[in-house]
Amino acid sequence: MYKAIAKRVLTIERDALSCLIKKLDNNFEKAVNAVYRIKGRVIVTGMGKPGFIAQKISATLSSTGTPSLYLHPAEGLHGDLGRVTKDDLVLALSNSGETEEIIRILPIVKKIGAKLVAMTGNPKSTLAGNADHTINVSVKREACPLGLAPTTSTTAMLAMGDALAVALLEKKGFKEKDFAFYHPGGILGKRLILKVSDIMRKGSENPIVKDSTLVKKVLVIITKSRAGSASVVDKNGRLVGIFTDGDLRRHLETECDLINKKVASVMTKGPTTIKADRLAAEAFDILRSKKIDELPVVDDRYRPIGLLDVQDLLKAGLV
Repeated sequence: MYKAIAKRVLTIERDALSCLIKKLDNNFEKAVNAVYRIKGRVIVTGMGKPGFIAQKISATLSSTGTPSLYLHPAEGLHGDLGRVTKDDLVLALSNSGETEEIIRILPIVKKIGAKLVAMTGNPKSTLAGNADHTINVSVKREACPLGLAPTTSTTAMLAMGDALAVALLEKKGFKEKDFAFYHPGGILGKRLILKVSDIMRKGSENPIVKDSTLVKKVLVIITKSRAGSASVVDKNGRLVGIFTDGDLRRHLETECDLINKKVASVMTKGPTTIKADRLAAEAFDILRSKKIDELPVVDDRYRPIGLLDVQDLLKAGLV
């Protein structure tokens, strides 16, 4: 029974979005251009359920390069309209286009001099009549069987808000690095902005030994460094290998008097490396694809300047 209800609701909303595509016209183009040209912010407002959609649209705009804030229309009537300037654009959401709180703020918005874009299901409404541009989001019916609860209408507003934000994103040439700048705290942001140099082990935490060093001494150095490996260099300081816990275990069964051998004879030669200016996410992909736990970081002269362990990526929140 409930599955059938869910299917009915989703079908109604899907069909409404399909019809919404056909309603796209030059008014949408004009709205995008109007937002693009403003010097200030997009002030998104709506009452009731459209108010929640307005908050989401405002958040999406802000995170994709279009400065925005949400204004509760009732609070706007009690002083918050002071946030609006002549350089801003007000995006007002109302399915009927006659929402009292929205209509009451229109004269003040006009007096301030801000541009007004209406997103409404009634292109002949008071809101649409006062707007510089109107985006039509009308739907045939709500998914609510009573035709009362905003359901399909708010879905249409939400989808159109996403369309507006993405259109602006592309018009502004918003790139991955820009996205990362506005999302520094999340995994997406970290993957796009965090570099190897930000998290690699350096100094005493980056054990480096000569290829002539005995294994027993290498083990002591690794232990003191609290690392899982040591980078092995030649007489010129260039990386020639890496000695890991895995190398130790593999050679214990086959090598007699292992600890007194030179590390060059049991190290992994020509290890995979990375540069310090590469993204940490790239280092993670290398560790995962190569199925290794440590990655030496080298400079242009192939000298080890750091070490990246899979645990470092875990601590950085990339995994």
